[in-house]
Amino acid sequence: MFGAFRATQPSLSGLLWKVPWKLSTTRKANVRTRLKRVDTVIEAVRASGVECAALTKALQLPKEHEMAPRDKYTVFTRHARGYRKGIHKVPKWTRLTLRQSPTGF
Repeated sequence: MFGAFRATQPSLSGLLWKVPWKLSTTRKANVRTRLKRVDTVIEAVRASGVECAALTKALQLPKEHEMAPRDKYTVFTRHARGYRKGIHKVPKWTRLTLRQSPTGF
């Protein structure tokens, strides 16, 4: 009971933090608001008159309302069965730009 082999939460029920297999509606709404906030920042930088390579690259990306739900919530991966996996399964997915997938997928 006590000591090195005591019962802890991970040892009783497996991993304590599990990744759900699909995004909840709340997390989907958070994805949409995050994409919209990024769009407003890109638009504000464009309106300020600054020109740089990162801005021209960011202006070529689709906006949140132009993206299909499939591109908003999933990403391309060649290892998954349907070549798609949930965006929340990507490490550090809130900090990455994952707006485009290969053509045909």
